[in-house]
Amino acid sequence: MSKTNQKKEQALGDALRSTMTILVMIVALVISFGVFNYVMGNPINFEGGNPDGRALQGNYLGIIYKGGFIVPLLMTINLVLFIFAIERYISLSAAKGRGRLNVFVRNIQMDLSADKIEDAIARCDKQRGSLANVLKAGLVRYRALQNVQGMDKEQKILALQKEFEEATALELPMLSRNMVILSTIASISVLTGLLGTVMGMIRAFAALASSGAPDALGLSTGISEALINTAFGIAGSLFAIVLYNYFTTRIDNFTYKIDEAGFSLIQSFAASTK
Repeated sequence: MSKTNQKKEQALGDALRSTMTILVMIVALVISFGVFNYVMGNPINFEGGNPDGRALQGNYLGIIYKGGFIVPLLMTINLVLFIFAIERYISLSAAKGRGRLNVFVRNIQMDLSADKIEDAIARCDKQRGSLANVLKAGLVRYRALQNVQGMDKEQKILALQKEFEEATALELPMLSRNMVILSTIASISVLTGLLGTVMGMIRAFAALASSGAPDALGLSTGISEALINTAFGIAGSLFAIVLYNYFTTRIDNFTYKIDEAGFSLIQSFAASTK
């Protein structure tokens, strides 16, 4: 397949994935509001069967429901985080390929030292994954350049470097895809929780400021809303930060292995070419 066709397929895939991302968010929002209204807001969770009243003692569904309409938004954020964390784990596991990367890179280096290019290509086909795809493209070009006439050594090295860089550019976006969603959730989750907290405190102080005896129900509802939204927002942000750093570390490891393998490939080619 030519580079042009690969880029066209990648652009089409990116468009489809963007559409799927929007659909996932919409579905997560619908599910969250459904759970909030029909499960947490079920009358059996409240005294007298009234969702506007006090939640039953120890009934956490009813207690969370009292957090107000910000709660389903936070549930949506956390659900989206969960979905894309699974997607990133599956994608990065597929990008790793089969077997350990350290062993794979070392075996490729040994094949290059022995000029066993075909064996190295077969090893890439067996390993699969992003690193193997990049290396295979470089190895195929490596063998082709060895038989090219009319190019000096420097031109061949530059051609090999360009091939390796183009193959890397096609693979790297797949590794970092949807990472921006995790980093965004790390920020907006806690901010959304703080918004709910502020709104809950406004309700609590409004209850205190009411004429005559303070509205105990309004005061407790406002405080519950503030604390529940704070808890949801901090939890979502905490998990997003941990997951983002975990996946970033894995991506950095892939990038390092690609750079290491590319350096070995080019050095081997330079040493074997006159």
